[in-house]
Amino acid sequence: MQHNFSVYFKGISFRRYLLMLAGNLLIGVGISIFKLSGLGNDPFSGMTMALSDFLHIPYAHFWLLLNIVLFAIEFFAGRSFVGIGTIINACLLGYVSSFFYEVWLQMGLLPVEFWQQLVIVCIGVLVSSMGVSFYQTSNIGISPYDSLSLIINRRLPRVPYFWCRMSTDVLCAAICYAAGGIVSLGTLISAFGLAPLIHLSNKLVAVPLLAQKQTGAAEAAE
Repeated sequence: MQHNFSVYFKGISFRRYLLMLAGNLLIGVGISIFKLSGLGNDPFSGMTMALSDFLHIPYAHFWLLLNIVLFAIEFFAGRSFVGIGTIINACLLGYVSSFFYEVWLQMGLLPVEFWQQLVIVCIGVLVSSMGVSFYQTSNIGISPYDSLSLIINRRLPRVPYFWCRMSTDVLCAAICYAAGGIVSLGTLISAFGLAPLIHLSNKLVAVPLLAQKQTGAAEAAE
């Protein structure tokens, strides 16, 4: 087992570690910005916030508890999706987003006008899409929640991945609403607006960063 861990970690380039860490940091910042807007978060984060408020458990603690449950599902039903990025996302993202949300409040950035909320949502979309792009491109572990739709798709191959993901997102949004959370414009924007920006970030930033590393390594070998 120790040998397997050693081989796993040695097989991951330092730049992939950096991309994964930067991606999770940006996702956490993005979640905090969406929350600051008051127009709703992505379905999973929104559900987590609503349930944590409903149960009177601090958001970061509840994020960790919920992800422990989801990680157990991922570990037994989709172990191939587990990596170091899975652990970082499950354990730290809630604390990162909570920290930055408090920073924004202390800086007096809470919006009071609707146009300010829209601007903040747009910033949240840009930051979150860059974070997801980095996190996905690093390819060293899928978050427990993201793995659910992949596991469903693997078990039900006739159901397109789009509908597997949509089903988990709709369920989260419904639970968020039932628990008194915010399901609004920010939720819709994050659900439908992130994908094209993630694709653009992959093409222009994340993938070229890894390609540059690979090219540099090849030239050094020569």
